[in-house]
Amino acid sequence: MIKKAVAILAIGMTAPLAWADSAVDGDWDFAMSSPFGEVNARVNMKVEDGKLIGGFDLGEGRVLEIEEGMVEGDKLSFSITRKGMMTMTYKMSASVDGDSVSGTAAAMGTTAPWAMTRSK
Repeated sequence: MIKKAVAILAIGMTAPLAWADSAVDGDWDFAMSSPFGEVNARVNMKVEDGKLIGGFDLGEGRVLEIEEGMVEGDKLSFSITRKGMMTMTYKMSASVDGDSVSGTAAAMGTTAPWAMTRSK
């Protein structure tokens, strides 16, 4: 009986940790200047089952889904693919610092810095 009570108590104490929001969960305002042009988006991110998921809303119904998303400590990595006349996949990496994220995008042999701030 004591073992069962200890097991129930242990599960009860750790369960809230499984449902806690990660530091990146929520909406972000994204900006990037690159040789391919200026990109601005509203980004929604969430860590679910240890993976980063979400999407980049570029407006006018254009949404790029986060693919291969990972979070390790304060580091993020993911890909987004822009389809159209010329399909382009951006490999994104970044560091999170509170309500700011800064990183680098790599695509087609070039890199560009990018940043996000938490939406108000």
